[in-house]
Amino acid sequence: MAYRIIADSCCDRTARMADWTNITFVPLTLEIGDYRIMDDENFDQDDYIRRTLEYKDVPKTACPSPDAWASALDCDEDELYLITITDKLSGTYNSALQGVELYRDEHRDSTKKIHVFNSLATSGIESLIAEKIKELGDAGADFDTVVTTIEDYTVNHLALYFCLESLDVLKKNGRLFALAATILKKLRLKMVFERTTEGNISLSAQDIAMNRAIVKMANTIAEDVEGVDLSDKRLIITHVCCPDKAEFVKEKICAAAPFGDVEIVKASGLNSTYASNGGIIVSYSK
Repeated sequence: MAYRIIADSCCDRTARMADWTNITFVPLTLEIGDYRIMDDENFDQDDYIRRTLEYKDVPKTACPSPDAWASALDCDEDELYLITITDKLSGTYNSALQGVELYRDEHRDSTKKIHVFNSLATSGIESLIAEKIKELGDAGADFDTVVTTIEDYTVNHLALYFCLESLDVLKKNGRLFALAATILKKLRLKMVFERTTEGNISLSAQDIAMNRAIVKMANTIAEDVEGVDLSDKRLIITHVCCPDKAEFVKEKICAAAPFGDVEIVKASGLNSTYASNGGIIVSYSK
């Protein structure tokens, strides 16, 4: 059966996706005061970050409505795989579930198979999940096999770390609720965070300088993949207006852990909002 991947716009668009005809992106909404845009293919990272830096408050985001998901499900394919940002940081996952219910209510005779994947993360992990679904789907894997494989892949074979210049947006929007209060007092430091397999954020390392924090992150990743054959593993480095820093991250990680495939991408609008100017997100398979 024909399949389609439907991902929220937190899924960073990789070069591999450029010619895909069976992927749909459901955009979140970005707001900077009265300025409101959709996080879609027209997102201009440089202009958006300039606006955030000029804005005295912090930008806000809104998840797609259930109607938006239901509309995306109204397509020709019979097997539909939805991918969302972790439910610990956004209401997007629950909105997608509601969108499926809405679609089912409006199409009671539909025999479509639909599954919503909670990525337990954002950014490059969503991209890696999409790429894995594509690999399995193109190889002819059946729906249940894809679902079982991806659920295991998400928890046991993917990881994400990030290092930010500023945590202001995360803090002021309540996205650091899982961190101990003592950590918040150290915001003057450059911190390396990791996603947990429950979809939360955990402190991994810290330093007074960004470059040293990045080196610590590279060493942590190298330890995480020690003993793993990386020749067929993929590393995605997502950046917010800092391509030179992304290259530095690539150099440090690859010196310690030679991933077989490495790609640097610009962050989507949602990820640009919370990672903020100068932020780096590293996602990889293992």
